Amino acid sequence: MVVYLARVAKESWLWLIILVIVLVATVPFIVIYMIAYLATALPIWGPATAMVVLLLLWAVVSGYKDWVLARRKEEEEKKQRSISES
Repeated sequence: MVVYLARVAKESWLWLIILVIVLVATVPFIVIYMIAYLATALPIWGPATAMVVLLLLWAVVSGYKDWVLARRKEEEEKKQRSISES
């Protein structure tokens, strides 16, 4: 079976994968650049403010992730209990 490059290039999944790879590679650099820019653009408290905001956002995202994982674990245990009771 011959697969032509033009046929593959028209597939939407290929472009979605390429877009995700580009975003994963570039977004961290953009975030770091914005933090560095805010640190220099703000007055005397700029670097401290940027680091505090970064730490707070990191804590919020980490807490949300832990909450989602705990919720998923509870649902799986609930499902296991209902299966074992049946």
